[in-house]
Amino acid sequence: MQKQPLFILCICFILGITFQEIVLLKDASFVYLFLILSAVGCAAGFSKSIFFIRLRNYFLAAVFLFLGIIIHFYNSKKPIIPTLKKNESIVFKLDKKLNFNEKNKRYEVTILSDSLIVRSILSIPQEQKELDFKHFYKADALMSLVEHPKNDYQFDYAKYLSRKGIFHQGYVINQYESSIRSNLSIPEKIKQWRLTLLQKIDQVKISARSRELMKGIILADRTEMDRKTVADFSKTGLVHILAISGSHMVVIFGIFFLIFKNLFPVRHRKMVIIMSLVSIWLFAVFIDYGNPVVRSCIMLSVYFGYKLLERKADMLHSMALAAFLILVNSSYDLFDVGFQLSFIAVLGIYWLNQPILKKLPKTRKNFHLLAFSILSITISAQIATLPLVLYYFHQFSFISFAANLVIIPFSQILIIFSIIMTVIIGAEVQIPFLNNIYDWFIQKILDLIGWFAGFESLFSKNIPFSILELAILFVAAYFLRFLILKFQWKNLLPVAYTLALFFIARFSLNFYHDTKSETIVHSYFKERIFSAKEGKRVTFWMSENANPEKIQQYVIDPYLISRRSNVYTVKFFPKETAAINYKGKEYQLKDD
Repeated sequence: MQKQPLFILCICFILGITFQEIVLLKDASFVYLFLILSAVGCAAGFSKSIFFIRLRNYFLAAVFLFLGIIIHFYNSKKPIIPTLKKNESIVFKLDKKLNFNEKNKRYEVTILSDSLIVRSILSIPQEQKELDFKHFYKADALMSLVEHPKNDYQFDYAKYLSRKGIFHQGYVINQYESSIRSNLSIPEKIKQWRLTLLQKIDQVKISARSRELMKGIILADRTEMDRKTVADFSKTGLVHILAISGSHMVVIFGIFFLIFKNLFPVRHRKMVIIMSLVSIWLFAVFIDYGNPVVRSCIMLSVYFGYKLLERKADMLHSMALAAFLILVNSSYDLFDVGFQLSFIAVLGIYWLNQPILKKLPKTRKNFHLLAFSILSITISAQIATLPLVLYYFHQFSFISFAANLVIIPFSQILIIFSIIMTVIIGAEVQIPFLNNIYDWFIQKILDLIGWFAGFESLFSKNIPFSILELAILFVAAYFLRFLILKFQWKNLLPVAYTLALFFIARFSLNFYHDTKSETIVHSYFKERIFSAKEGKRVTFWMSENANPEKIQQYVIDPYLISRRSNVYTVKFFPKETAAINYKGKEYQLKDD
């Protein structure tokens, strides 16, 4: 704990949150144990006893472990869920814009029902006007509780929403009414300014794909991005470019730094740093700060805080402090995929970047240094995040490494160009020539990404991957640093043993599932799908009027991944079929 106290204490805090999430302690009596440990820790800090001095680090670690348990205990207490009628006339206001689909616009809203305030997901038909923060709305809606999935292998959307305090969903069945609000809070005014800017971008005479990309990489709005663009970024491992994260914030900080550097004299360099930090925090608030943005802002603030105090900056200290501040505010963020990917990527860069960089050719040319830095950072981040990508998304693109090396340098230009365009559009200045150049540049970038995505044979999906395999690969990544630093047998063996353990675990899990047989009636809204698994092979039966594409995405693929199978066939039964007979047993396909 002497070298990285903040990082180790942060790990203890995270372990406490994880323990509470798994065990779900229901008795708050452990709070007293926390208080006792805190008192002992304080005594150890002031005591000169050798016994206390030796144990004070362990007491401090235990204090942070229990602090994580306590904070998550109170955050995860089940609230009283308000009751809404199925057919309800609701008055509501906008909280957040969500991803649109072909039929509906989707939002997070707050429903004002008598003395109750209920947060909900609300869908509105595409033909209706978009919501904003300046109005109250009234509409007739079909309301229901968000249901947990009936199948163990499906994503638990209800649990995901409950962590945000949302338990209901609704669908507006007629034209809504609106009335002007006169009591907007400051956060709502900021959200409305952002929404107004998004609407201004929609009016610019450039292609729709260029507009959506601009909104995504600068204003963190991907709600209307077309499927092809998202699919191309996913297949090439470039989704991180669409998410405003560390690389975006560093570029934005650099822009503010250059502006203030030219406004203030050299002797006021500290003021330049402070003003730049304030500016990125204001930008983070404007784009409705997410985990990667907040993490980047905190890390930049801590890093330059050390510089202002003329002390040596430490990446792990900055990362640990960022994680701690985010999790104290909302311990549920620990289970957010974006949070995990963001911090694991930074940890990977900290652990592997310098060893990889040292193995690259030595050079004094700035261009070569920049190219090698991009290469080493890209490799480090991809190695670190690969286990998480496989675990959550079950896909991997072998072209992603090459795509990242080619596209990332252009992404820096793209970010700067998009910021300039956003400022011009926000100022309501029309420069058609600049619009054309920007549109041409974006189209070329998207075409290049589409070209990389065209290597379908290098893209693998539906890859089974368990939490055990995830843990083993993280251990392998830990040992990899020492092998890169010095290639010798004592450093090679831990990597080799860990990878051997990984393949043994993978083979064992595959063998276990290959020997199991089962029959299941799956549920997807009102649809029932029957499946029979015999060893490796699975057969699915679905109604002839079902939506095969949706069922493939939300039922078949998740089931195959969970059962580690890729051999299957799909059959159809008449839509009026109420039950199916399989090996002498009848399975009901319709509710009574």
